[in-house]
Amino acid sequence: MAGSDQAAKHSSEVLHQRRNVGRCPVRMAMGGVAIAAALGYLVLYSKKKPEATALDVAKATTGISHPRN
Repeated sequence: MAGSDQAAKHSSEVLHQRRNVGRCPVRMAMGGVAIAAALGYLVLYSKKKPEATALDVAKATTGISHPRN
């Protein structure tokens, strides 16, 4: 069993459990944007009108569609 001085030493130590993330923040941001775009596309595709095509949904997702389309 540990002595009282060892228990006091262990209770005041700081645990260093943080590690550096091995990923680039820019790549993580780009991945997040890609995932958000894919989710947005899938939501719009699931709510599309029967006469709309997948290309129409892609245009609406990217914002290049026009009312005449």
